[in-house]
Amino acid sequence: MRLFLFDIDGTLIWAHGAGRVALTRALEAVYGTAGVVQHYDFRGKTDPQIVLDLLRAAGLPDDLIRARLQACFDTYVSNLEGLIGDGHRIEVMPGIAEVVRALSSREDALVGLLTGNIERGARAKLRPTGLLPYFRVGAFGSDDADRRRLPAIACQHARALVGREFPCQNVTIIGDTPLDVDCARACGAVAVAVATGQHHADELSACAPDLLFSDFSDIDAVLLALTRE
Repeated sequence: MRLFLFDIDGTLIWAHGAGRVALTRALEAVYGTAGVVQHYDFRGKTDPQIVLDLLRAAGLPDDLIRARLQACFDTYVSNLEGLIGDGHRIEVMPGIAEVVRALSSREDALVGLLTGNIERGARAKLRPTGLLPYFRVGAFGSDDADRRRLPAIACQHARALVGREFPCQNVTIIGDTPLDVDCARACGAVAVAVATGQHHADELSACAPDLLFSDFSDIDAVLLALTRE
């Protein structure tokens, strides 16, 4: 059985900046500053890493940052749900719905999430799409701020769910940033990059992923490549 782990932002969906806006407002409300958020590169980062990076650069001490982190994320999720509303801001990437559903229907596949989003934020973003039930396991930024540690967490959850081990060679990590490729490389998983986010295909190609797609619109070709032994 193969474990397929999908990133969210830029891979599954595009939220038209709702996450950035929601977090910026939360930082300002809870800490009094969002630092230099307008210059910060969110791509591929976990939510806790983003908060720590921004607030450390603004001169706030770690103990203060961590003491208010739960309040910050509570405010962030509330903001995010308000911005997303009925889901009109959420755009599902080409072919994603069909690919996810097809993989989920296979007896030899388990589909999950590997994302820098905290779990509540991930669920808020995916709930309007109708795809959330297909992701049976996951590892989130709320599990660990270090993205490289998330594959092991996802594998633990998968083992608990289906009662079998998932060695790294049986794990496929799918994302739209060089950090997704790095995450796969760090644990020995298959690295799949898709250029539907903010990184061009040539940038992703330079990271040498095992598979690279411009998008998933050619559903049959994508499924064949992902499931090829």
